[in-house]
Amino acid sequence: MTASAQERGEAGERRLRRDVSLIGLVFFSLGSIIGSGWLFGALTASQIAGPAALIAWIIGAVVMLILAFVHAEIGSMYPVAGGSARYPHFTFGSMVGFASGWITWVGAVTVAPIEVEAAIQYASNYLSGLTSTASGVTVLTDEGIAVAGVLMLVFTILNIMGVSWLAKSNNLIMAWKVAVPFLAVIVLIVLSFNASNFTASGGFMPFGFQSVLSAVSTGGIIFAYQGFEQAIQLGGEGSNPQRNIPIAIIGSMIIGVVLYILLQVAFIGALTPHELSHGWAKLSFEGLAGPFAGIATAVGAGWLAVLLYIDAVISPGGTGLIYTGSSSRLSFSLARNGYIPEVFGQLSTRGVPVVSIIFSFIIGMFMFLPFPGWQELVGFITSATVMGYATAPLAFGALRKRQPEHPRPFRLPAGGVLAPVAFIIANLVIYWTGWDVDWKLFVAILFGFALLGMARLTNQERAPLDWKGSLWLWPYLAGMAVISYLGTFGGGADILPFGWDILVVSVFSLAIYALAMGVSLTPEEIRHHIDVAREELEEEERELAV
Repeated sequence: MTASAQERGEAGERRLRRDVSLIGLVFFSLGSIIGSGWLFGALTASQIAGPAALIAWIIGAVVMLILAFVHAEIGSMYPVAGGSARYPHFTFGSMVGFASGWITWVGAVTVAPIEVEAAIQYASNYLSGLTSTASGVTVLTDEGIAVAGVLMLVFTILNIMGVSWLAKSNNLIMAWKVAVPFLAVIVLIVLSFNASNFTASGGFMPFGFQSVLSAVSTGGIIFAYQGFEQAIQLGGEGSNPQRNIPIAIIGSMIIGVVLYILLQVAFIGALTPHELSHGWAKLSFEGLAGPFAGIATAVGAGWLAVLLYIDAVISPGGTGLIYTGSSSRLSFSLARNGYIPEVFGQLSTRGVPVVSIIFSFIIGMFMFLPFPGWQELVGFITSATVMGYATAPLAFGALRKRQPEHPRPFRLPAGGVLAPVAFIIANLVIYWTGWDVDWKLFVAILFGFALLGMARLTNQERAPLDWKGSLWLWPYLAGMAVISYLGTFGGGADILPFGWDILVVSVFSLAIYALAMGVSLTPEEIRHHIDVAREELEEEERELAV
């Protein structure tokens, strides 16, 4: 064989390199968990629930840990790149695969805008005119939106250029992102801790338990915890993935939970009685747009405030840049699978999906109109992301039923019980987000199905949509929309009383879970979808390699 022939043969056999270590997987998940959520989560949760925000963080931790455990078993079974968005496709077929992928894309494409909002809101403490604040809620001004557009354009250009410097410096960036919030906790507790704040201005739970549940969804708590699945997305590139993926998922979640609870404790303890004089809902202090930096300045730690202002650029900026690329990669994959028009699957000479990147930019800019501030957008992202997570327990149950003998390096104890419980709590989080947010998510999902219809009309080589496997999907989406509208959270019609609404969501979720188990694909169909997906992933990696 000649050298050139050998090179062609090696190129033709190119596979994903499994060289991401356990530490690398932990850092990818932990770096996603510690994003702009830590910069604002403690403030927004406190405004919604008062000191009882601590309970909300614990509830959010239980919710996400159960979902993480479910993901861990599936991830150890099938360590493929982009796994969490593909497992529903393996178990229920193409239609559910599209819906899951599209919902995941909706959640991913809105991350860059919220990270830009976080950076600008912190910057507004030293650059005036970028934000305005009313009743404790900060939003971008017209000038702020213009700056946000420039930053989004920078993300877009860098992704079109195909730069790789961020990935190469990932461990350094992740170490910074982890170190700064832990440092903030230590400094604030040492310099200023008022234990009386935990019962001030109405007591520990001034707005009742319903506000605690609302804080879980709309206070940035679930948003802050999300990201553990990054270890699964890199599953095809991890060394010893069967062992390392579950460790990375669970380990990163535990570190994140400890950090966020400590941040909430430090935030509440650092406030002064004067700042609480108007109550938790109208909590106000100098530097509110950048809460931890503002408090650091107030307690005399100006040097910490400087670090926080720097971090408020580095952390959201890096995350926004990454998610601009990852969201475009999702739409690229959807196009290559024939789910959306094939123009989104075209590559430039640099090997990047230009149309998908530009589309992510356009949708990201559009999100600033209905959601001009971090607090406004966080609920939408939470609802979309958790709906994507909600398909994992269904895939988990289907794999337990259809492939009971398949090797499971990590086997979740009591998985037959925890899977439907995970599905219930995911749907509760979506419901707690409220109708004002949820209806926008359902509109975005309908838009995705419109794109699917366009693709089916123009694509002559249409793959079957596995309608039988999707029989649970339609009553699920319609039922969640109706329950959200009738409920008591976030602009609902207040027809379902609080307490009964939770029962309704739970019973409805169990019915959908049972239906999904009944229509899941056969073992042979599951194996076929997995084999096809692996071939598609390998082909995409060859085309996207720069």
